[in-house]
Amino acid sequence: MRRDVFQAIADPVRRDIIDLLAEEPLTVNAVAEKFDISRPAISKHLKILNECGIVETVNKGRERHCVIVPKELSRVSAWVEQHRMLWEQKLDSFENYLNELKLKKKEK
Repeated sequence: MRRDVFQAIADPVRRDIIDLLAEEPLTVNAVAEKFDISRPAISKHLKILNECGIVETVNKGRERHCVIVPKELSRVSAWVEQHRMLWEQKLDSFENYLNELKLKKKEK
């Protein structure tokens, strides 16, 4: 099953894992050591991140390293940017309305 990138970032633990892996690739055990939850729980989160295309697991010798794949995260960035512009327009419009009200109040 292919999951959506927004499912990946919906969970705070997965967001923390993304932050960790954005700094450097880590083994599954190294990721698990950073959290106060079980290794199987971390493995499940990593599996979801992998299914979303955000994390890849690369075999290096006997170790499995988790590597961030930022391409899918660009979809989140584009979505946020789209909505940021919408809200900025609405806030600018509201600010203009408030300024008009102030002017009318001063004229009275």
